[in-house]
Amino acid sequence: MRRVVLSTLIAVAGFATSAQAATASFSPVITAQGFRDYDKAISSDYMQGRKPGTEGAQRATAYIVEQFKKLGLQPGNNGSWFQTVPTVSATVQNKDALKLNIIEGGGTQSFAYGADMVVYDPQDKPHVAITDSPVVFLGYGIDAPEWQWNDYADQDVKGKTVIVLVNDPGYATGDPKLFKGRTMTYYGRWTYKYEECARKGAAACLIVHDTGAAGYPWTVVKNSWTGPQLSLPASEDPAPRTPVVGWLTTDSARRLFAKAGLNFDDLKSAASKRGFKPVALNAKASIAFDSKIETGSANNVLGLVKGTKHPDQVIVYSAHWDHFGVDPKLNGDQIFNGAIDNGTGIAALLEIAGAFAKRKPERSVLFLADTLEESGLLGSLYYTMHPVFPLDKTVADINMDAMDVIGPTKNVQIIGSGQSQLEDMLKAVLKRQGRYASPDATPENGFYFRSDHFSFAKAGVPALMTGTGNDEVNGGTAAGAAALADYTAHRYHTPMDNFDPKWDFSGVAEDAQALYEVGNELANSDQWPQWNSDSEFRAKREKMMGH
Repeated sequence: MRRVVLSTLIAVAGFATSAQAATASFSPVITAQGFRDYDKAISSDYMQGRKPGTEGAQRATAYIVEQFKKLGLQPGNNGSWFQTVPTVSATVQNKDALKLNIIEGGGTQSFAYGADMVVYDPQDKPHVAITDSPVVFLGYGIDAPEWQWNDYADQDVKGKTVIVLVNDPGYATGDPKLFKGRTMTYYGRWTYKYEECARKGAAACLIVHDTGAAGYPWTVVKNSWTGPQLSLPASEDPAPRTPVVGWLTTDSARRLFAKAGLNFDDLKSAASKRGFKPVALNAKASIAFDSKIETGSANNVLGLVKGTKHPDQVIVYSAHWDHFGVDPKLNGDQIFNGAIDNGTGIAALLEIAGAFAKRKPERSVLFLADTLEESGLLGSLYYTMHPVFPLDKTVADINMDAMDVIGPTKNVQIIGSGQSQLEDMLKAVLKRQGRYASPDATPENGFYFRSDHFSFAKAGVPALMTGTGNDEVNGGTAAGAAALADYTAHRYHTPMDNFDPKWDFSGVAEDAQALYEVGNELANSDQWPQWNSDSEFRAKREKMMGH
């Protein structure tokens, strides 16, 4: 099949031609009321927080299938609505008594689970014990040849407890020539830190949490890490894994370093400069804990609108359905309803699916309601390992996650802006809406690596995700920034993320219209969007596509 490579982009209009702009139309099927109804249903108490492996998860996936059927979609996985994702679950036991003990300065310091640190064993063993492991501060824990940066140079960390900082040196210094400056690279993401520690043979890897550098407060770390930790079985994901990984609070790091006669804040500053040398703390760490290991599975839900002309080529829309379930130990509200994260994404997925079902596109469009996003993007990762459509036949992924409901906005944020030509398409669509695109307002938070489009990006498929605009029609950027910050501070990954009948869905419906139109243009053309020349994902796509 002929593949048209997009090269010369038309100024102002992105790569949509004037003829395309004239004939493109937004779907009347996508409405604020429809969006509201879907979000209210998927985030209701009846869904019990949509935690994989629970009755609430079964209710949520059954609801999505029911809606796909009503909309006229076909089962998306070779005749099935589901793709089963195998999992291994590790739950730390006896958390109240669990301590990280560090011998230094002639005494022993203890750090309590939950208050000072969190840990788990990604190797999924029933018991893990580390005794007298030498502690070393490794700065950012990055080995990045293309940036001429290697915190592991001349270091043997086998059997050691490695302490590293979250994010990367570009964020700390603000130097646009160091990594990508304020924009987090994948080297700054916690998943990379653990992967690199495992490759180097460390016994434990502890990341020092910082709200600014991480993009979320300690409560998010605590809520996310103190429950069952899920992974794909080693047969599916055979990469090396460190015996113990986890997080330290900044206060704990300061206390730990001070006992060793070191100033944590000074070393943190030094670690962002070229020439930094790792520092051994003259301390030894010990920790032992048991984990309850269980095998299970969770379901991706897939609905398909089959293409009329090129049914073997596909545009994927993705949104995760899972959330954190119910915590009976909480006082008051115990249900993590996830109305924004990610009830809004599922609502958008269903609204857009309905629009395509009416339109009958030339290329196929797959609607992937994936699971286990909150457990490390496992559902989308598994899909890219076992795609229904080969990845070299997959035109693009358009992902929807936590589409805030603050009312109409003049702009849409492009998460991880500067990655691919999909962004140029979106800019052209927004212009037709009388709106504009803006870069991610908080690029230091690394949102491009924190949702399911990243699984597609790592696999080489051009992937797009947007964020709610911060320039409100009523209130401007001050009101928009305040509303988005309020969600992060008070609702994100907490039981406060509840559906509110007072929400204004007109803006988020308009965002869904824009994402629908990007996919609609791709689904009715021979265009194959490309990664930008400086994207780290470009080489994999070019190899996959044979050019």
